Amino acid sequence: MTSNPLAPEWLSPPVDANALAPAVWPAHADRGEAGALRIAGVSAVALAEEFGTPLYVFDEQDARTRAAHVRAAFTAAFAPLGADVHVYYAGKAFLSTEIARWMTEAGLRLDVASGGELAVALAAGTDPSELGFHGNNKSIAEIDRAVAVGVGTIVVDSLIEIDRVAAAARAAGRVQPVRLRINSGVHASTHEYLATAREDQKFGIPLAEALETVARIRQHESLDFLGLHSHIGSQIFESDGFAEAARRLLAVHAELLKAGPVPELNLGGGFGIAYTSVDRLTPIDEIATDFARVIETECSALGIPVPGLAIEPGRAIIGTPGVTLYEVGTTKPVEVTLDDGGSATRLYVSVDGGMSDNARPALYEADYTVRIANRVSSAEPALVRVAGKHCESGDIVVRADYLPGDVAPQDLLAVPATGAYCFSLASNYNYLTRPAVVAVRDGRARLLVRRETEDDLLRRDLGAQPQGAARA
Repeated sequence: MTSNPLAPEWLSPPVDANALAPAVWPAHADRGEAGALRIAGVSAVALAEEFGTPLYVFDEQDARTRAAHVRAAFTAAFAPLGADVHVYYAGKAFLSTEIARWMTEAGLRLDVASGGELAVALAAGTDPSELGFHGNNKSIAEIDRAVAVGVGTIVVDSLIEIDRVAAAARAAGRVQPVRLRINSGVHASTHEYLATAREDQKFGIPLAEALETVARIRQHESLDFLGLHSHIGSQIFESDGFAEAARRLLAVHAELLKAGPVPELNLGGGFGIAYTSVDRLTPIDEIATDFARVIETECSALGIPVPGLAIEPGRAIIGTPGVTLYEVGTTKPVEVTLDDGGSATRLYVSVDGGMSDNARPALYEADYTVRIANRVSSAEPALVRVAGKHCESGDIVVRADYLPGDVAPQDLLAVPATGAYCFSLASNYNYLTRPAVVAVRDGRARLLVRRETEDDLLRRDLGAQPQGAARA
């Protein structure tokens, strides 16, 4: 078929609008004999019937395998250099007690960025010494709690935090290991709001101030300086940016060694995933090899030992194993006038969720893929825009994709690669209840996080009364 002129340049009409691009979908996603989407052997139709929609679904084995693979790839790459590697799962991507257990059982540590994330990690039974605590504005109460429970490392983000962490450690009678967040000046080629390593932003200490700042850390007997920390952005497909950040940090690392030990270097996370069939990723094994080669080369040139490495992947582990299911409510063909005076039609498909369960399209203009999940169809593909049900024109779930043109109300849609930054950014906008989270494995489904109810929403509203109660 001919491409719809309203489609973005990267999107071509599919040969089969029912096909599942392997890079975008969970490892165990396929279609059953009747054409319905299956994830780990469980029918999407059965999942929707049992747990309702919208619904977050996770391929448990895929998530566990990806976690173990990242750890194995970096361990293997750095073993010849005699360097230890610590992989921290970035909980901000998606965290629940069960997900925390998946990660620790795969040999990963956990990175948390708030008191709430710390509480979830502890409730999961995570060893506090295996936790890293991030954040540019940790409260005094959060710092006190992190120190008291024995969090393994705290990433200090400002001069004020150095003194606060040192005071908390003194009061607790312990020496607190810390890293220093550095703004390296390197940023990935990514959306403006995802770039987190520029000089003019809220995170970290400028690279030029690193020596002075570390000297201040070392003045505190209650602090143990582990090394520098960098995070250059998110959804990064290549390793070039990480390599440049490593070069800049290792130059400072070498200077710091003159005044004391610097056992490790933390290069953060941000490894990308495929959201559409045209996204081309660098395999994690290749990224690990690139990291090791650059660090070995730079350390050799500087005449210093190779430090231990820490990294913090989140999306790269949990993003692809997640799929969100929706039910179609309405469809609406919209004729659009083109610049040349002609016209083209875009089919709006509205579903029972939206920006309250996936804020990324509204925040970052993020692109996603969509497929009909309850059946297959031989209808001619139509350019669709999947819209949510919120009172916002920007409430879009999938900006552009092709679906069979007979997509209709009560069809079930599946949006893949929604495991990261969907549940964690979910809201109650328009008083929608947040979806349930389900794990599927070996043909079975189990509930990880129950769906919110309207009673949950009203329970916090102190002005609410039981139905039928008289007003004073």
